[in-house]
Amino acid sequence: MSGRLVLAVDGGNSKTDLALLREDGEVLALVRGGNSSPHHLGLDGTVALLEQLHADARARAGLDGDARAAVGHLLLAGLDLPLEEERLHAAVDGRWADRLSVGNDTFAVLRAGTERGWGVAVVCGAGINCVGVGPDGRHVRFPALGAISGDWGGGYDVGLAALSAAVRSEDGRGPRTALERAVPEHFELGTPGELVEAIHLGRVAQRRIIELPPLVFDAAAADPVAAAIVDRLAAEVLALVHASIERLELGGAAIEVLLGGGMFRTGDGRLLGAIEAGLGPEVELRVAASEPIVGAALLGLDELGAGPEALARARSELGEVAVHG
Repeated sequence: MSGRLVLAVDGGNSKTDLALLREDGEVLALVRGGNSSPHHLGLDGTVALLEQLHADARARAGLDGDARAAVGHLLLAGLDLPLEEERLHAAVDGRWADRLSVGNDTFAVLRAGTERGWGVAVVCGAGINCVGVGPDGRHVRFPALGAISGDWGGGYDVGLAALSAAVRSEDGRGPRTALERAVPEHFELGTPGELVEAIHLGRVAQRRIIELPPLVFDAAAADPVAAAIVDRLAAEVLALVHASIERLELGGAAIEVLLGGGMFRTGDGRLLGAIEAGLGPEVELRVAASEPIVGAALLGLDELGAGPEALARARSELGEVAVHG
């Protein structure tokens, strides 16, 4: 098979996409697996999952034993500190490509959403994270380790806020809210108190709290408590964006802000409207239309010096190829 190969990986807390492409942008294979975050799987578990996906992609692409990617970009959730990136890089260096780059999945969202290659990207899925890249190549990062690093946002935090509000509505410690009924009904239970007991005793997995944000978005139009939760999320996104712009010294510059992750794909009007209202007129806000795997692939093609036609072909084909798990 002629042409150098690119290996691209976008790994999140719920799914992982791995693609193999030629340097002309042709997609040879795109496969999907589960969560690949080292925070959940450990380093060995992450490497094992990527190894299997890589083998599946090679088989799907019909590659022989000697074919090897020239470059690879592995962009994963859970690589929040330089030390975590270094550990994964050391574990995979030399495995699947001649040159491997390892980084956080926010870089994939940013490159997927812009042709400039710089700007600010906020990812809001199970958790929340942000990256800023300046036109001079400088990076701004955040630890994104949850409450211990000052974070609030993402599906789990919003879901937990909904459960808390429902409980406090029931027992009188807080204002009445439609979430008092909607939250336990989601789990086919009668009251918030019953849900708390079920979670405490292990009958309902606490992780399922992440299922609750859609209820919050639905209720926010008429319920002040739910609306306040959505507004708090918008404020957290704005805090990340403003801090990134300030640290990059880009105040007043025309800058693109990309929003990626499941919390933004709902297209909630209140959330997106509040974020847009908090940004200056020089900022172009967009919900990323392309999947993050597109960004990982484009970064690999960038490294090979691919031209605009190859980049456009990769973006188009990755958007059209059916993903197989």
